[in-house]
Amino acid sequence: MTDAASPSLTAYDGRVGSGAVPTAVVLVLHGGKEHSTDPVTARSLSWQRGAALGRALGRRLRGDGVAVRLLRYRTVGWNGDGDDKVADARWALDRIGATTGEAPIALVGHSMGGRTACRVADHPLVRGVVALAPWLPPAEPVAALAGRQLYAAHGRRDRITSAADTRAYVERARAVAGAASFTDMGERGHYLLSGLQVWNGFALDRVRQLLG
Repeated sequence: MTDAASPSLTAYDGRVGSGAVPTAVVLVLHGGKEHSTDPVTARSLSWQRGAALGRALGRRLRGDGVAVRLLRYRTVGWNGDGDDKVADARWALDRIGATTGEAPIALVGHSMGGRTACRVADHPLVRGVVALAPWLPPAEPVAALAGRQLYAAHGRRDRITSAADTRAYVERARAVAGAASFTDMGERGHYLLSGLQVWNGFALDRVRQLLG
């Protein structure tokens, strides 16, 4: 992994150095903390959860010609306004676009990554967002989802982020989004561990809907 002063991308589709141009790209955005200036490293649990999700999607989407990338942010925390997370995600989107041309992009975000994804959904290559147990507080704006699709899922046992906030966000997003839906994941918590295959299956299905 590269120095924490810069964001980085990890590939999970087996195309590194192959020269193959994917038909579409999934960008996975991992979670973090509300406050922390610590660098994201390979030991960061939020990054590890993102990596596990990236590997699972990469295995299933390889045959579809879809590339999967995981962004590593520079720091762990949202830290107030989240500007650096948004900047890191926009860097990743621009870098992907520079190498894949007009290939459409689906954003898959867990927790803080779901919030970041919804902030950068207005990038011209983004088709929409799959948000898993996202952190979407009551004042979170929905404008970047204009014309995009949003598929959000949340478990009822989540004590880190709020399923009620996510449901309310989806309702607000319907005013601007091309489509927006909330899926109740039942008696599951925040960390994508309980019912792992169900979470992965939801993400895979919604990514395929986004990318056609």
